[in-house]
Amino acid sequence: MQVLSTLLAVEKSDKLPVYLQIANQLTSLIKAGTLAPGFRLLSTRQLAAALNVHRRTVVQAYDELLAQGWLESHTGNGTFVANHLPEVGPVPMVPSGQASDQTLKKAGFQFERLVHLNRPVLKSGTRLHLDDGFPDPRLAPLEELSRAYRSQLLHGNPYMRLGYGDTKGASWLRQELAIHLNETRGLKISADNILIVRGVIMGMHLASTALLRPGDRVAVDSPGWFGANMNFVQAGAEVINLPVDEHGLIIDELEKLCEKEPIRMLYVTSHHHYPTTVALRADRRIRLLKLSEKYGFVIFEDDYDYDFHYLSKPLLPLAGADQAGMVLYCGSFTKTISPAFRIGYLIGPEDFISQLALLRRIIDRQGDQMLENAMAELLQTGVIQRHLRKSVRVYKQRRDFFCDLLKTKLEGKVNFHIPDGGMSVWTKFDDHIDLKKLAANALKHDLYMADGSLTQLADGSRNSVRLGFASSTLEELEESVNIIKDLL
Repeated sequence: MQVLSTLLAVEKSDKLPVYLQIANQLTSLIKAGTLAPGFRLLSTRQLAAALNVHRRTVVQAYDELLAQGWLESHTGNGTFVANHLPEVGPVPMVPSGQASDQTLKKAGFQFERLVHLNRPVLKSGTRLHLDDGFPDPRLAPLEELSRAYRSQLLHGNPYMRLGYGDTKGASWLRQELAIHLNETRGLKISADNILIVRGVIMGMHLASTALLRPGDRVAVDSPGWFGANMNFVQAGAEVINLPVDEHGLIIDELEKLCEKEPIRMLYVTSHHHYPTTVALRADRRIRLLKLSEKYGFVIFEDDYDYDFHYLSKPLLPLAGADQAGMVLYCGSFTKTISPAFRIGYLIGPEDFISQLALLRRIIDRQGDQMLENAMAELLQTGVIQRHLRKSVRVYKQRRDFFCDLLKTKLEGKVNFHIPDGGMSVWTKFDDHIDLKKLAANALKHDLYMADGSLTQLADGSRNSVRLGFASSTLEELEESVNIIKDLL
């Protein structure tokens, strides 16, 4: 029986109470078959002496396991491993913690590793960044948002405020969003046309789940957003790439495709094409809507950074000219405030939005009602609108400065067009430059930039990346470009 004390070890400096350490270790020994049913344990006095702990600590551990049914006590005879437990063959002894480490690292069951999900996760981990086109959170109205959020936590009926809400999203936010989107994007929607989601990717996942079946065809522009394609492949759809030129998606190619085979959905970033930033020309927009109505395919319009346009007024979304109810329009506050604030919106016909609200319940009952209502307050009081006007001025200055840096410091190494809007510059590096090596070396200098691996052109060529300018100050942009210049 003295062997038992050698199998147990306690760490008095550990945050877990000692009695629970003892109880957990005894449970593990029983599960492993090391302590068989009917095994007699040391007395509380003996085990306490062996472990150099107070007897009451061992009594607590035994009482815990007696209550859970792992042990049983025979008055006057001692404490035993419960006889009703199934017999488990003893397993080879391994150093403490090693077995549990292995089971945490490698599953004991088989599962399929889905190749289409292999996409690097972007994280904010460097001091300098020419990112995918993110906003600068230093400009965000965080104080106003903080006050509005605190107000939502403290005021009003707590049962309603902190309870379950509408799966479509906070009613107040949907009402304010309808007003805002109608005024800024020429839409004619009501709150019933809006589903609040965590971001564009969630809206796309819901739409793909609801609309796509294995074998359906989804047309996407190429180069395009890998994150969108992941959802379509996950739904079992066949993804068909369509080329893009300086005026956006080539509609003639789409029409040829529709004449040959049916498609279920078209994914398009019409305002600032991802990744090249070009806008879909007006005549192509008209043809696209007519083709959708004629051939019956859904248009998923991802308008990820509509508010940031620097040349005259931005083109209005396809959704505003949709006369047949074929367009789903999706956007978010990710580019308005910061990626950390997960509020997006999916716009569509009322009946379909109601169906998506039912679907949303099985993956995410509702969003953050406090944050949604706080955002509604900022929309109602004009804080968001003022922030957008300020951000557009700042980002335009940064765009101009950054493009001038690329032209003067990287002359002959890069080719680009100054974007009319958005938060990044689609930049083609000289074919002799190894982008993966450049990105890896930049990272050693605390500068993040993409390596081009996720942006391949329809003709198979690459060496182009999005270089985000909005999230960096003028000084940070100059330092970043100087690092690239030195590395080249």
